Amino acid sequence: MTSTYKDSGTASLNDEEEFTDILEERRRNTDLGYALRTFNPQPYKGAPSCSTSDLNKAVLESQYLRYIAKEIALETGSSVEKVRQEARGILEEMSHNLQLGFIRLMAYTFNKVFKRLFRSIYVNMEGLNMLQQAIQESPVILMPNHRSYVDFLIVSFVLFTYDIPIPVIAAGIPLASMKVVGEILRRSGAFFIRRAIGSDKLYWAVLSEYVRTIVRTGCAPLEFYVEGFRSRTLKSVVPKLGMMDMVLEPYFKGEVFDITLVPISISYDRVVEESLLALELLGVPKPKESTTGLFKASRVLQEDYGCMHVNFGRPLSVRQLCEGKINRSEYNLIPRDLPQRPSTEIQDCVNWLAHLIVRTQEEGALISPWSLMACLLLQAPITTLTEEGLQWHGLTEKTLWLRKLVLDFRGRLNWPAHTPDSDVMSSTVALHHSIVHHKAGRVYLVQDGNPASQDPLSPEEKVMRTAAAVLMLVSYRNQAFHVFVRPGILATAIHITKSTQKDELFSFFCFLRDVFSNEFIFIPGRASQDFDEACSLLQKCGAVHISQQEVTVLETGLEVLSFLQKLLQPFLESYQLIFRYLCENGAHVFTEKQFLPAVRNLATKLILSGDLHTFEVLSSDTQKNVLSALRRLEAVTKLRASQQNEYKVNKAAVRRTGDILSGKIPPESLHAIPDARL
Repeated sequence: MTSTYKDSGTASLNDEEEFTDILEERRRNTDLGYALRTFNPQPYKGAPSCSTSDLNKAVLESQYLRYIAKEIALETGSSVEKVRQEARGILEEMSHNLQLGFIRLMAYTFNKVFKRLFRSIYVNMEGLNMLQQAIQESPVILMPNHRSYVDFLIVSFVLFTYDIPIPVIAAGIPLASMKVVGEILRRSGAFFIRRAIGSDKLYWAVLSEYVRTIVRTGCAPLEFYVEGFRSRTLKSVVPKLGMMDMVLEPYFKGEVFDITLVPISISYDRVVEESLLALELLGVPKPKESTTGLFKASRVLQEDYGCMHVNFGRPLSVRQLCEGKINRSEYNLIPRDLPQRPSTEIQDCVNWLAHLIVRTQEEGALISPWSLMACLLLQAPITTLTEEGLQWHGLTEKTLWLRKLVLDFRGRLNWPAHTPDSDVMSSTVALHHSIVHHKAGRVYLVQDGNPASQDPLSPEEKVMRTAAAVLMLVSYRNQAFHVFVRPGILATAIHITKSTQKDELFSFFCFLRDVFSNEFIFIPGRASQDFDEACSLLQKCGAVHISQQEVTVLETGLEVLSFLQKLLQPFLESYQLIFRYLCENGAHVFTEKQFLPAVRNLATKLILSGDLHTFEVLSSDTQKNVLSALRRLEAVTKLRASQQNEYKVNKAAVRRTGDILSGKIPPESLHAIPDARL
């Protein structure tokens, strides 16, 4: 019997789900027996038998690709046959070659690896049962979040275990270039997409027709990461819409009756790449994907990474979600096989659906005790963590307080039910020995004790060394952030504006929501619902009283509001510092290559002088998010003719944004600004 447990870390006990440890049975049986087991999936009822060659032939001979080939031949003066030959080469580079024998090899290999890496891999059986049913009824799109390279084949591993059709998976082209491994991945269902497609019309045409053909025929579930790439911060990334457009188009054109989207939330106690992610954020180049690198990384098999949770969300019908939102009749005006630019209405719908999926992934994620402890550790002064140590007793007491707050805020907790709380927290700190250590009743931040060079570190190198440890801690805090972000933004609005007027707080809430919409996931058009949710959660935990016109802070809520405000403080400080840099820097035009190191140098100097206390501004993701926010607020514009990612800054607009953020400009002045924009 496979071990199960209830996810009771939700606000409602009626919402409990049963999770099964799929590794328990694997540990009792042989790896070879598991790989060679009978595999008998039930495919989509309307799906024809479709080999790789059949799929590729259907793509190459499609009316759409024929039309595009003629168009490109006319534009370039080339022959149609030459363009079609180029399309054939693109398809050969791209296409999967899914074979059951290689799925068995993958199952054998991953069975061994996962048993070494993880104590348990928990899967929710209700979600799997719903998926099994959905796959037989309509084309299915599997949409996991992306936090680790381990994500890549975990879904296939689970589906093989439960006789569910293996998906074809969108992957980055660098994986294809890995000797031997690239071909194994291709034969395990991966199809490979170039990272920089740009305006390559033929490549876009081949890719979109390939994806649409898979969806139209339903020959296999299709899996892709709507966030586009692995999150280096373990925080959700704003969705990319290219693949989303492609998978939904067969429904918009009426080529399929419905499409089912399945959000999948993958949660880790400890992420295999934690130190590499932090270094990447500090500007250290990401190691190139290679077979040699994979073997060098085999030392990770000696480490303990705790548990993984794979939570299959409720299948979502595109037909039901789009009802009343779009008019599909525009696609009837020209033949389906001809290219057509989607209307603004369709584009908005795709964007809304993509954000909804990422938000659903967040809601399905399980928060570990370590994420709660990371939230609290980061609110301590850095000298406390590096020199004096944080008192263990105080940390554990506050963690239990925070656990209750998470449950009040309807978060899902992965907190073992039958283990003493003190043991849960001790073991979670021991699991994360690479970040903190517990000694003599205090907790200290671990900094690399074996630098490659024996020479003394410069002050700047010491800052970077501390920053790497802090950013690892930040990544685990980020795993819980989605639970706190809406009430946190309201708490910040209350703190900055000092207002109790509901309309003023709503205006400032919308402004913060817009400024931070690259940091956190907000579903478009739901500002009022987000504000109401924030009010409701703060009232529920006794932090505020809500009347028709006012939001009044209660004495009992000061601790909650202080915690939430401190949680968002690093973002406020980081944004203000970058605004300051842009206003004080003499140049009105800059490149991204100049901007990132210049901000990092300024931040390092201010940290050394004691004038700046957040290390998060050193992260390249934070710096790029600020740039995106300022472009959206039209305070920075990208020069179209530039080949070097050049930007022009409107210093007055940046200064005004900073003044609003610091409370120098009162919230009532935001009323006249649509969507709280400048």
